Amino acid sequence: MNSLEWRVTASLAAIYAVRMLGLFMILPVFALYAETLPDSTPFLAGLAIGIYGLSQAIFQIPLGIFSDRVGRKPVIIGGLLVFAAGSVIAALAHSMWLIIIGRAIQGMGAVAGPTMALAADLTREENRTRIMAVIGMVIGLSFMGGMILGPIISQFAGVAGIFWLTMLLALAGIALVVLAVPTPVHSTQHRDAGIIRGYLGKALGNASLLRMNAGVFIIHLVMTANFLVLPGIFEHGLSLPRAEHWKVYLPVFAGSFLLAIPLIIIAEKKHKIRILLLGSTVVLLLAEAGMALGHTQIAWLLAAFFLFFVGFNFLEAVQPSLVAKYSDVNTKGTAMGIFSSSQFLGIFAGGSLGGMVNNAWGATGVFVFSALVVGVWWLLALQLPQPKFYASQVLKLDPLLFADKARLHQDLLAIPGVKEVAVVAEECVAYLKVDKENLDQEALRAFSGVAA
Repeated sequence: MNSLEWRVTASLAAIYAVRMLGLFMILPVFALYAETLPDSTPFLAGLAIGIYGLSQAIFQIPLGIFSDRVGRKPVIIGGLLVFAAGSVIAALAHSMWLIIIGRAIQGMGAVAGPTMALAADLTREENRTRIMAVIGMVIGLSFMGGMILGPIISQFAGVAGIFWLTMLLALAGIALVVLAVPTPVHSTQHRDAGIIRGYLGKALGNASLLRMNAGVFIIHLVMTANFLVLPGIFEHGLSLPRAEHWKVYLPVFAGSFLLAIPLIIIAEKKHKIRILLLGSTVVLLLAEAGMALGHTQIAWLLAAFFLFFVGFNFLEAVQPSLVAKYSDVNTKGTAMGIFSSSQFLGIFAGGSLGGMVNNAWGATGVFVFSALVVGVWWLLALQLPQPKFYASQVLKLDPLLFADKARLHQDLLAIPGVKEVAVVAEECVAYLKVDKENLDQEALRAFSGVAA
């Protein structure tokens, strides 16, 4: 990648990190903070955590489509301003309902789609997959960083301090968009990185993709529900002060992440992704059962907590890969957008339903409920077909070749190793799925000289 592409990647990844930190720094501390508010109930505490996900899911796809019309940067800047406004409302709030309103407004700043599309507008096709991988890695690090930093910042500045920090981070994100990110000459719909309205029905009609949407919904439901009760268990049941909760989170997240890495490599390199997905789902179920039965004993609880994040980290990494494998070349970006919205709906469901269960049956009820929901996902995952391990690739084409699109499509599909083709004249590119082991790269380069 050239220096401009690295600058764009770093700036847009930072914008993603701003929003993810705003979500995840709150997660490990809010349940305890809610106990200090006069109008708080377990349900309202869960709703305050989850409502962000609902508004995020509602606005994510429309804002992505809207950015195709008015431009990426105005939508991103507007979304970050909305996010900052919601942060201010939540920081100033002294009642649960005002915090819920602030959190809902935060989620309305749903700029993930426009941000990913802007990255595609400003970078070359051959580097797009690498850029998306860097942004994905930053999102994962933001999750771990937010969960560790949240208790530390809360100790010194309170939960209000976290909301003020997220406001400042949002303003810093706006500064990056204005000062560091170039304005694209023109914005184009990208089938691999954006949501295309005409393909929503096709993506929603794919049974395997629907199962993947259910999977990401469920694992984020369970993760959110867990954090409605775990901070209270650590503080009240195990006498671990909230300022020291990071001492649990850091080794658990770091250790489970390191353990998940070889599993991810085996899943992709050895084509074991389906069986390891089913196995990791069983790990989640066992972890929830372990927390339900042993959350009063620190050794049992920490072992189950660690086990949960081994499974969660693996699933978090491989599920997007499976979405790409189960979608065709035309619907990949749209399928990813729906998948992301399902993730945020899962956060909302985990907060609201988890809060209701916690109100009625306490922490044990939350863990049992989570285990049952994970069991449903395992049954759905059993019906997933074995995916084809083809790689996505974008090929820049000579515009003269589009004089006969039908022949161009046939000629590309005739190249050994090319399995799927979508030719897009507006972008002068072909979106491909290829079998890299058998791909004739020289024949492919003959069409362009530039291949992803």
